[in-house]
Amino acid sequence: MTQSWFITGTSSGFGRILTEKLLARGDRVTATLRKQGPLDDLVARYPETLHVALLDVTDTAAVRHAVDDAVARMGRIDVVVNNAGYGLFGAAEEVTDAQIRHQIATNIVGSIDVIRASLPHMRAQGGGRILQVSSAGGQLAHPGFSLYHTTKWGIEGFVEAVALEVAPFGIEFTIIEPGATKTKFGEGLVMPQPMAAYEDTPVGAMRRGAGSTPFGVQGDAEKSVDAIIASVDTSPAPRRLVLGSSAHTRIREALQKRLAELDAQKDIAFSADADS
Repeated sequence: MTQSWFITGTSSGFGRILTEKLLARGDRVTATLRKQGPLDDLVARYPETLHVALLDVTDTAAVRHAVDDAVARMGRIDVVVNNAGYGLFGAAEEVTDAQIRHQIATNIVGSIDVIRASLPHMRAQGGGRILQVSSAGGQLAHPGFSLYHTTKWGIEGFVEAVALEVAPFGIEFTIIEPGATKTKFGEGLVMPQPMAAYEDTPVGAMRRGAGSTPFGVQGDAEKSVDAIIASVDTSPAPRRLVLGSSAHTRIREALQKRLAELDAQKDIAFSADADS
């Protein structure tokens, strides 16, 4: 059955590949990006089923207009893919105030705005699916990515709560958690001026290793997108979709460590209960 998709961040990476695959199988797509050009070839090939909209997700009013316009054009939105975002790398005291605000405005507030703009339409049509692209970094942390992790941990908490709120309306969420994958994510990293004090710290080591893929890039973008598309045909929706062996391994290690730390504090936790 033909579906209608609204996808942000489609100029490259997952967003671009997802748009290509969906159009090839006959679905309709409203694809957003910040600058014209990257999807011109697809517009020429699929003039009837692809609509490209310029959108900066930090503009709340523009987000609402883009979602409303997509519904008006396609009649409905079956699947929303919140993919727009980027990475900010640097020690917490290296990054600038402006960089912090823009990272949060894009990765958290922008995603929240897309979701909030989509919910009324999905309630009215009796359901829908929202895919929130996060990262393995939504459940673990690396030095130098404190602000990036802030946005991924934050949006995952938002999705967890909203999924409970809108479940009665047939709206389902899946959080996409890829590991290091061969996309242009690294090319888009924003980096502040380094501080000499961090040269011989884990942040400095990460910075020096940035050109040699310190995370061990094992993920395949094409295969990852295939898994994302397949997840939409799964009901109920998986709450999380982990992509890549490195993501699975590192998330599992992080969760096991957190659980061990929690269990070690059980007696302390229970001792804090009121006597009554």
